[in-house]
Amino acid sequence: MRLRRSLGVLCVVVAVAVGGCGGDKHARPDLLFVSTRDGDYAIFEMNADGSAQDRLTERDGGDVTSTPAPLFFQIEPAWAPDASRIAFASRQSGSFDIYAMNADGEGTTRLTSTKGVDRHPTWSAKGDRIAFARDGDIWIMHTDGSDERRITGVAADESEPSWSPDGAWIAYVRRTPGQAATEIWLMRPDGSDRRPITNRGGQSIMPAWSPDSSRVVFASKADEVYALYTVGLDGRDIKTVVPTAGDNFEPAWSPDGSKIAYQEGGAIFAIELGGGEIERLTDQANNDSSPVWNPRPPADE
Repeated sequence: MRLRRSLGVLCVVVAVAVGGCGGDKHARPDLLFVSTRDGDYAIFEMNADGSAQDRLTERDGGDVTSTPAPLFFQIEPAWAPDASRIAFASRQSGSFDIYAMNADGEGTTRLTSTKGVDRHPTWSAKGDRIAFARDGDIWIMHTDGSDERRITGVAADESEPSWSPDGAWIAYVRRTPGQAATEIWLMRPDGSDRRPITNRGGQSIMPAWSPDSSRVVFASKADEVYALYTVGLDGRDIKTVVPTAGDNFEPAWSPDGSKIAYQEGGAIFAIELGGGEIERLTDQANNDSSPVWNPRPPADE
């Protein structure tokens, strides 16, 4: 039986709608997310209460004929620390590459161009570098795409990098060859000081940082469903984020540390930490995913 929740259903969006659900669009959106409500995978923005849902990325562009199907992919958005730019992964030119655009969706530039699969971009604290995953390794480059270099090289499958807000660590997912389990690891931005912070024996994925860089939130399936947990950098003090009877994915911590947004069943939810309410921000019919908070609190704007 599914757990009952107190849901603040603040915005119901028709699946084919492009615009928001009423109210004025803010100059600074609180969240980015990915949606297929228009028939392709595109990046949208919205306010913290679920209002003003608007599409950012173009409806078409690039060589979509080179993909297996005429479906445009723009996924895995990541804010620059000053919220001026957004990096993302896109398959618009064949294989997945890393792109960046201005915060208003304009000025898109392609940063990588290989036959490999480049995904999961994440910005350094200074905003001068981007880490990303490529074919089982973690790479770093300048924000114009220059000076690519691999920072992992061990015999393991490593992916989903997430750079800490203080710039000291990169959290990532590691799978040892021959094993099915994945764990969350930490390393320095130069690839040194690698160590695990989970040892759950199942699937631990999708790490994201608290704004003070003291904890990592992640999704883990050690039992029947993927649930969200937070853990300290020493691997201790694991805490459950939200009770669930369904799979929870893609957690993201708000810049003030008070909420965690996540995806469940094709909708974006947000929970107030410390026993607060759970709010449903988007409609499940839209197949929404990958929430990420604007790193700058509203007071900074």
